[in-house]
Amino acid sequence: MDFFRYDVGLFYDELFHQDGSTRPGAEILIQKIQDLPAGDLVRRQQAAEAAMMSLGITFAVYGDTQGSEKIIPFDIIPRIIEPEDWRVIEAGLIQRITALNIFLNDIYHDKRVLRDGVIPEDVITSSTSYRMQCEGIRPPKDVWCHITGTDLVRDKDGRFYVLEDNLRCPSGVSYVLENRQLLKRTFPKVFEASRVRPIDDYPGWLRHTLGWLAPQRIESPTIVLLTPGAYNSAYFEHAFLAQQMGAELVEGRDLVVRDGFVMMRTTRGFTRVDVIYRRIDDDFIDPEVFRPDSMLGIPGLMEVYRAGRVALVNAPGTGVADDKVVYAYVPDMIKYYLDQDPILPNVPTYLCWREDDRRYVLDHLEELVVKAANESGGYGMLIGPGSTRDERDAFAEKINATPRGYIAQPVVALSRAPVIVDDHFEGRHVDLRPYVLYGEDIRVMPGGLTRVALRRGSLVVNSSQGGGSKDTWVIDDESGATPGRSQQQAGG
Repeated sequence: MDFFRYDVGLFYDELFHQDGSTRPGAEILIQKIQDLPAGDLVRRQQAAEAAMMSLGITFAVYGDTQGSEKIIPFDIIPRIIEPEDWRVIEAGLIQRITALNIFLNDIYHDKRVLRDGVIPEDVITSSTSYRMQCEGIRPPKDVWCHITGTDLVRDKDGRFYVLEDNLRCPSGVSYVLENRQLLKRTFPKVFEASRVRPIDDYPGWLRHTLGWLAPQRIESPTIVLLTPGAYNSAYFEHAFLAQQMGAELVEGRDLVVRDGFVMMRTTRGFTRVDVIYRRIDDDFIDPEVFRPDSMLGIPGLMEVYRAGRVALVNAPGTGVADDKVVYAYVPDMIKYYLDQDPILPNVPTYLCWREDDRRYVLDHLEELVVKAANESGGYGMLIGPGSTRDERDAFAEKINATPRGYIAQPVVALSRAPVIVDDHFEGRHVDLRPYVLYGEDIRVMPGGLTRVALRRGSLVVNSSQGGGSKDTWVIDDESGATPGRSQQQAGG
């Protein structure tokens, strides 16, 4: 296989310039692929897929009649991010998470941002993820969003934009770590020569972040990862992260509140729990405070949390910042709280609860992407240019019935990257989900989950909608890559 027939197309390509020359940082990789014997790259792809199968790297698709457990499709051609691009991403994410954390603390306490009219109060109180039960709570060290996965897209102008924020239970980091191990084995010499920034220390930093949040005067805190159980779509990740951190993987039935503390049942009796990394939504963590029918949580947990005797990660109530209507106001938050202009811009967004915006959206449904404000995973979405009249009419009815529940955005010409299709390469659209840890300081994993829309022409990258993933290589500043060597065979 080679890149003679690879069509860069009209989109920004992550490995090649529009004229077909290789982007800096990708030179060594492209040359290696060009030099491989016939059939070798396909064999390496097959070996990586077999390794994923044997390792049990799976996710679940609810309601799939073909079986609940699936191997996430993986393409061995990495996505490469150059140092100057990463510096912008890293600075922009640190700025954004800083502002979002201040915002969360503000709306559950002083509500200055609402009193000063920066965000309409109705936008917050009408959000399905706003938790009145969290008003007045002080999370440990005043940090609300300890673990964040922010979705970024690159438009045809080459600039990165924030597509959405994920602060409740962001998933996918296990695939990032496993993808990296697979790529190290697939292209070991290329990986080393390219000076790719490491990510292997993420589990250690995650544990350090969690330990830092433990109640004071506890030298060796007990950390657990709370999972809904083996039938959850991200259970592989729950088990993987618990094992990598050396934390206990528990379900709600393994924990109980006794004498004002959260205790874990063990074969030796009860052990106090200090930090809970919960992968359960707010609604289910404590039936005495949220949903009384929940069988997944721990009765009395919120009382212990409010008293400061256990840390919850992420803090309850952070989901309001995932609301896609609230997302539209993050640039205003950055200006209000930090007195700075956003480093990473939002995608332009129409809010359907505004009459003028709604009228425009309804008149231009065939041109826009419409999203439900509180859905994720690619659900509750209309991609106008690929929609039918019946689909647009159905969304118009939904928008008119519940305007607060929908936003719309112009179609972003997502950047593309080469993927292996049979015996050749084709471009497929990608996004990027970097992961951010907020502890003593804010750390951004160098890289993240590159998700790939494997269907030709598709813009939907979610694994639940048929998407796959790639390893993401952030090249170190000292890589020594020589830009500009022509790859005319990769021309458009």
